[in-house]
Amino acid sequence: MTLTSAAPGVIHLIERSPDVSGAEMVAALTPPPQFHDATFETYRADDAFPSQQGSKDLLMAFCGIAPVQKRGGMFSRKPKPPEAKPGVYLDGGFGVGKTHLLASIYHAFPGRRKYFGSFIEYTALVGALGYQKTVELFRGSQLICIDEFELDDPGDTMVMTRLLAELVKTGTRLAATSNTPPNALGEGRFAAQDFLREIHAMSSSFETIRIDGTDYRQRALDGHATVVNDADYGELMTDAAADRVVSSDHFDQLIERLAQVHPSRYIRLIDGVRLIGLRGVHRLDDQSAALRFVAFVDRVYDAQIPVRATGLALDQVFSPEMLAGGYRKKYLRAISRLIALTAS
Repeated sequence: MTLTSAAPGVIHLIERSPDVSGAEMVAALTPPPQFHDATFETYRADDAFPSQQGSKDLLMAFCGIAPVQKRGGMFSRKPKPPEAKPGVYLDGGFGVGKTHLLASIYHAFPGRRKYFGSFIEYTALVGALGYQKTVELFRGSQLICIDEFELDDPGDTMVMTRLLAELVKTGTRLAATSNTPPNALGEGRFAAQDFLREIHAMSSSFETIRIDGTDYRQRALDGHATVVNDADYGELMTDAAADRVVSSDHFDQLIERLAQVHPSRYIRLIDGVRLIGLRGVHRLDDQSAALRFVAFVDRVYDAQIPVRATGLALDQVFSPEMLAGGYRKKYLRAISRLIALTAS
């Protein structure tokens, strides 16, 4: 069921009832639009963080590509290629280019049966098709890329562990990413350990590659999401709707609607929309609502849809208690993305 609107104008996300079939889920397992053309060549490594170039070289080797060697002295050292393991795990903070590198792996890796999706997309597919049919679907594929591997739900983690273990047995290669909280003591080491402990049965299948750096999404920003004045909001949305489809919803009503739609369908909820407007943004007190909003933000960011909002700045919707809790890294990722989306 395609919801794309051809005529420009203002629509309301809360009035949409998206549906996604298993076949559509599979067809969508490709890099998001902003990474459709991502390559190792277009990855801009920050010279201030040598691990970025080093990681790029290691991942090129994982894909069977010999990286271009810079001319050095007699004792210059070439990067050590990943061990002969079926998977690579990209460990690092927010906005250091992990997804760009993951998409580069997808494009460069040899073979035609390759898949790229977020953790939630794969678990939703298992829910739609059933575990065994999902195994049969992916069996024999050359590569599975998993962006934002989640550790929050033990049940989902176990399902993915079983799935990946079965695929590795038949020769499928794996590549995964996960964020770690910035400015946290031992952030990379502990995040990698958490990941490997949660998938203990698979830990020997992954080579961990650490990527350091600062969040590129905030390098040119002031660190806060842009807020639109109530008086300017209506005119802004009307002008934007003259030549494209824009959505306008009250924040409370959108949060309520997200509770009624499975997160795997959020991408269809925003299908065809070119600008998202939210009125009356305020702090979220319910953690379940906050996590659904995070999943929504991820889909909006993947689709690169600008956001305009009134009320509280969107980077402040998560309470201090939430930011100090077990879902901290999810909220920080969403904040990073909301700052970028309101500035675009």
